[in-house]
Amino acid sequence: MQPYILVMEDEDALATLLQYNLEKEGYDVAVASDGDEGMLQIDERIPDLVLLDWMLPKLSGIEVCRRIRNRPETRNLPVVMLTARGEETDRVRGLDTGADDYLTKPFSMVELMARIRAVLRRIRPGLADDRLNHGDIVVDRVSHRVKRAGQEVHLGPTEFRLLDHFMQHPGRVFSREQLLDAVWGSDVYVEARTVDVHVGRLRKALNLGDSPNPIRTVRSAGYSLDLEG
Repeated sequence: MQPYILVMEDEDALATLLQYNLEKEGYDVAVASDGDEGMLQIDERIPDLVLLDWMLPKLSGIEVCRRIRNRPETRNLPVVMLTARGEETDRVRGLDTGADDYLTKPFSMVELMARIRAVLRRIRPGLADDRLNHGDIVVDRVSHRVKRAGQEVHLGPTEFRLLDHFMQHPGRVFSREQLLDAVWGSDVYVEARTVDVHVGRLRKALNLGDSPNPIRTVRSAGYSLDLEG
């Protein structure tokens, strides 16, 4: 079952970006543009985690967090707060109100996803048990461990993210530009040939003994994780 995350953010562009990246990670996502709407959505369906902007219209993020903590049915609901307010007193106030974690804008999507996984793992470990299987490859997205045919595969963080992306879309061909956007992020400048380097490292790590090469090069198109595995 997909963890359900409610994004409470009034900046349309950021809300769209958050929804896109969360859905890409496999979460079920809803968006609320103000505090009142967010509380109504919580009444209709309690999420597994709330991503909460501090400066919401109608009802501030601080007040939303306070109300979440004061209600028995949502008292233990994980809350990750997002804000442009980076002063220590603001962080302390946010955490004292009941936020489980706090991220200051601008932030990295990679870091945000890691924070969300950490909060779910700590507070709702059942939701964080997340594995991907394809052929004889197993990716444990919680512990960041990979096995092939029962053998441990040691990957760097970029190779892990590459494999994770391929495992979510087996058989689909991705161009270098698509992989750059999915793995490195659209806000980071990396040369396209860097993809080739990391795909080469991933292949080398996965090629244990006589195991077939699961990463296929599609000429003039990009790379794919073979359906054959």
